[in-house]
Amino acid sequence: MDFDMRAFAADLCRFASTAGEEAAAADFVEGELDALGFETYAWDADPDLLADHPSFPDDLDESDVAGRRSVAGVLELGGTEEGGGDGEDATDDAPTVVLNGHIDVVPAEPAEWSIDPFEPVWGAAEGGSAGDERGETLTARGAADMKSGVAACVGAAVDVREAVAAGAIDLPDAGLRVVVEAVAGEEDGGYGAATAALANPYPFERDAAIVAEPTELRPVVACEGSLMARLELTGRSAHAATRWRGEDVLPRFEAIREAFTELETERGEAVDHPLYGEFPVPWPVVCGTVEAGSWASTVPATLSAEFRIGVAPGETVDEVEETFRERLAEVADDDPWLREHPPSFERFSVQFEPAEIAVDEPIVEAVRAGIADAGLPDAEPTGATYGADSRHYVAAGIPTVLFGPGTITEAHYPDETIAWEEVERGREAIAAAVDRFAAGYAAGPEGHSAAGSGDYAASDSEK
Repeated sequence: MDFDMRAFAADLCRFASTAGEEAAAADFVEGELDALGFETYAWDADPDLLADHPSFPDDLDESDVAGRRSVAGVLELGGTEEGGGDGEDATDDAPTVVLNGHIDVVPAEPAEWSIDPFEPVWGAAEGGSAGDERGETLTARGAADMKSGVAACVGAAVDVREAVAAGAIDLPDAGLRVVVEAVAGEEDGGYGAATAALANPYPFERDAAIVAEPTELRPVVACEGSLMARLELTGRSAHAATRWRGEDVLPRFEAIREAFTELETERGEAVDHPLYGEFPVPWPVVCGTVEAGSWASTVPATLSAEFRIGVAPGETVDEVEETFRERLAEVADDDPWLREHPPSFERFSVQFEPAEIAVDEPIVEAVRAGIADAGLPDAEPTGATYGADSRHYVAAGIPTVLFGPGTITEAHYPDETIAWEEVERGREAIAAAVDRFAAGYAAGPEGHSAAGSGDYAASDSEK
C-alpha cells in the first residue's frame, strides 16, 4: 500500500479530536498504520499511574481519562545474522527511534473561522498556484498543531523502510526499529505520552525520540515549563451606594497582578539561559481568567483568577511556585485587610515541568544532519517558551528533540494553516535524521555524525 500523506493529513483533520474525544482519530491512525504494514499498539491513559505523577492532579479517575486513546505503529528493519537477526527483523538490541505526534486539538470557535474548522480546505500559498503541491496550504483545526506533523512522521517511517529495502541505509548489525506514535491529551498535559513514558507499552526499550511539533523545521532542545495556579481573594460586600463600607477585591487583585508582572521582569533579567536570548519575555506570566463579584451594584467580595507562570529549563515548578508565593505574601503584608484575610494561591489542572537535552545528543546531531540531507538551511538548536510531550520522554531517560513542519504562531488560531511544502520537507528531514541516527549506531560509539545515505532531498521534478 502506498502512503498518501496528503489524504492522510486531511482525513485526520476531519476528526474533532478535542480533549476526551481522541479515540476515533486514534482508531483511524491505527487502521492506516496496520494497512501500511506496521505492527500496531494501543493504550489508554492510566489514571492511577498519572495520579502519582507530579504534573497531574492526584484525584484522577476513569472519567477523567475516558476516550483518551493513543496508538503506535512499529517497523522492525534489517538485522544481520552477526547481530543475532535473520536479515529481515530488528533484534532486541536494535536502536529504536520514536517519531511522536499528538492527535488531540484545542476547541475551535466556528464564528471565528472562515470555514468549517473540521472540513479541511486546500488552498494556494502566496505566490503559489492551485494544484501545485509545492505552493499549497492546508487549513483546518490541527493542520499545524499537529496532525500534519503526525502525517510527516508516518511518511518518514515509510521512506526509511523503503530505503532499507533498497540497501540505501547502513544499518547496525542488530537492525533498526522505528516507532510512530499518535498520542492523546498533549494539549492538557500529555496523558498519552506520560502513560507511555511511565509504563512502556512496547516489548523493547526506546533510545531517542523526535516530536514533530510545529518548530518551523528548527530543532528545539529545551522546552519551558509552567505553573498553573489559581488565586482566590475574599473581601466584604456592600451596597454600591455605600461602597466605603465594603472591602473591594479588585484593587487588591490589581496590586497582586502588578507585583507578578514586576516579578516576571525581574526573572527575565535574573534567570538566564543561552537558548532563550531571542525572546522578549522568556518566562511569561499570564492571568488568563478572572471572575469577580456577583452584582453590578454590589462591592465585589470574591475573586478567582487563573495564572500560567513560565518555568525555565533548569528550574522546577516547586521552586517557581515558592518564588511567587513569597511575592504574594509581600503584597498581602502591605494590606491590612489581606493580612487578616490571606489570599489563596493553589495549583489547578496540569503542571508542566521544563525539559532540556544537550545540543550534542546523538538525536540532535542526527536531526541537524538530516536537515542538511533534505536540502534545508542549517538551524541552530533553540528553546521554546511552551511545553510539549518531550518532557515526559526526557524524564524517562529518552533523549527527545522537537522538530516538525509549521509554526507555533498558527497553533490554536482561527483558520489554522500550514504550507504543504514544509510538511514534505519535514518528512524528508525526519527520514534523513533516522538514517543518520542508524548510521551512528552502525559506526560505533563515536559515529553518530557519520554520513547516512543523504538521499532524502528530492529534486524539483520529484516533489
